[in-house]
Amino acid sequence: MTTARPAVVTLCSTPRLAHVRNQLAAIDGATRIVVWVGDDPHPALDADHVLSVPPGDEGLRLAAARNAGASLAIDTGAPLLVFLDADCVPGTALLPRYLQAAERLPGAMLCGPVTYLSPDVDATDAAALVRATAPHPARPDPTDGAEQRATADEYRLFWSLSFAATPETWRRSGGFDEGYEGYGGEDTDFAFTLRAAGIPLAWVGGAHAYHQHHETSSPPWQHLDDILRNGERFAARWGEWPMSGWIDAFAAAGAVMWDGRTWRRT
Repeated sequence: MTTARPAVVTLCSTPRLAHVRNQLAAIDGATRIVVWVGDDPHPALDADHVLSVPPGDEGLRLAAARNAGASLAIDTGAPLLVFLDADCVPGTALLPRYLQAAERLPGAMLCGPVTYLSPDVDATDAAALVRATAPHPARPDPTDGAEQRATADEYRLFWSLSFAATPETWRRSGGFDEGYEGYGGEDTDFAFTLRAAGIPLAWVGGAHAYHQHHETSSPPWQHLDDILRNGERFAARWGEWPMSGWIDAFAAAGAVMWDGRTWRRT
């Protein structure tokens, strides 16, 4: 009798192709599902399943793509759904730690620590990843093999770089709000939905993922319109704006202003 394997779901488009290939090569013991989010045909990928969720009118449909990947993972019989950002390579203990945590906290959404790699680290070298381990300091990092339940305030720290859930917990969450298109907002909306539904969020020690280096801008000027649009959707639902650090930076640069109702371009 074949035991069902956990599934790893990742989203990919052409700019992240090299990073995703590193990720796929590092995954062992799981069904590999890639959701292609570009509007071009996907290339050959060393994955068990590849499906396409093309962009919408406002940009990439990341929320819809994660939901589609989760549905396929559940259809494969996966006992655990693991979501990794395209840039993230899993550490060797990521799957075992998530599986252990799911057994101890079966109703929780699980988040592992993420290390941002410098350009000189070889992401294909497992020993180099261990040496480089330095999880992002803004999020809890429990002892290896331990779990730490998030406080109500910590739900806003959820991010989709690395997280996992049983199929039952995923179904209870309702998935991501597919009304979000383009960049930003859907992660925190998902987290606030978890909190409102009483679904525990837990930080998983030792489930390390490693974010491969690429150039970024902060604030992300190329996503300004997406952030305003998605931020307004979030605020209408939750009564506050997400991504406030970026909004403040845009405002300080004179690019946006508060008009008494919402943030808009100047």
